[in-house]
Amino acid sequence: MTPTFDKVHNRFKLNGNYFSFEDLKEVAYSLVKEGEPFEKDLGNFLLDWLDDKDSILVKTSGSTGQPKTIALSKQAMVNSAIATGDFFKLQPGDSALLCLPATYIAGKMMLVRAIVLGLEIDNVKPTTNPIFDPEKQYDFCAMIPAQVEKTLHRINNIKILIVGGAPVSYQLKVKLQDLKTKVFETYGMTETITHIAVKPLNASTVSSSAVERSHFQTLPNITISQNKNDCLVIEAPQLTAFKIETNDIVKLHSKTSFQWLGRLDNVINSGGVKLFPEQIEAKLQSTINSRFFISSEKDNTFGEVAILVIEAEGNTLKPNVFSKLTAIETPKNVYAISPFSETSSGKIDRNKTLARLKK
Repeated sequence: MTPTFDKVHNRFKLNGNYFSFEDLKEVAYSLVKEGEPFEKDLGNFLLDWLDDKDSILVKTSGSTGQPKTIALSKQAMVNSAIATGDFFKLQPGDSALLCLPATYIAGKMMLVRAIVLGLEIDNVKPTTNPIFDPEKQYDFCAMIPAQVEKTLHRINNIKILIVGGAPVSYQLKVKLQDLKTKVFETYGMTETITHIAVKPLNASTVSSSAVERSHFQTLPNITISQNKNDCLVIEAPQLTAFKIETNDIVKLHSKTSFQWLGRLDNVINSGGVKLFPEQIEAKLQSTINSRFFISSEKDNTFGEVAILVIEAEGNTLKPNVFSKLTAIETPKNVYAISPFSETSSGKIDRNKTLARLKK
């Protein structure tokens, strides 16, 4: 029988203590009244989760457009938690670490998974360098890439780590290979209640080929297709009654497996050739140490050409930086700006950064 959102698993623990449904309300009030800012956020979410409404309001991150507030079904959030638990074989009594803010869906869902699946979750301050006990064994944790980078020497005690919120750099992927932690990159958005698919990032995950490691695998009961623009269409009846049409161009390998190519709104049409900035960026990650992104500008001959925008004081690069690119992929101009504009969740805001360049 599927759990319902108004129940708290009897194995659930928060910071080492068991709490019933009513006890958790008291904890929430206490956190809001007396906690640090990140604990107040957690308390406010708990109050929303434990009220008698069947949905909650959640802010989107603004990485693919203007930030907005949407309503999510609590039961759909429960279903999402169960799908994650099934995929990663999480069991009641397993330990989890919450080091993401409860203001966004990723942090909220870590807590929902604990409540629904009966996990013992520890909540720590959600900084880019979260402080947690490196001797304690954790079965499950979610981080953004910046947190993984800062805690690489302390995460071998985490059994399964999911990473999302921003692309994982080539340099970070290399550093992950020697970890015994099973690290997965996630694909999802607020509208899909965090991830609907994951792919392995390091050798510890599975004995898969390099090709398979470029594929995302959907969670249980989620199927995918493409629309006329080759963009991903998600069918997840337990999460939403409607098909979700994304702006992500993908290559399908099956109804449950795909390779992400890039965003439709970022595609560059250069002389009739479609260029995917994200694919060019992936080729450049091993040669550029600073943050950067690929964009486009108008061109009289090709209509559009690729440009490189780098977070730096100057635009001088080594001659071999573009050696892995084809002639049409090679940026025709390099622009430097520092620092990059960011969204409220710390992601690069390409549009705002480009707007500053044009001033």
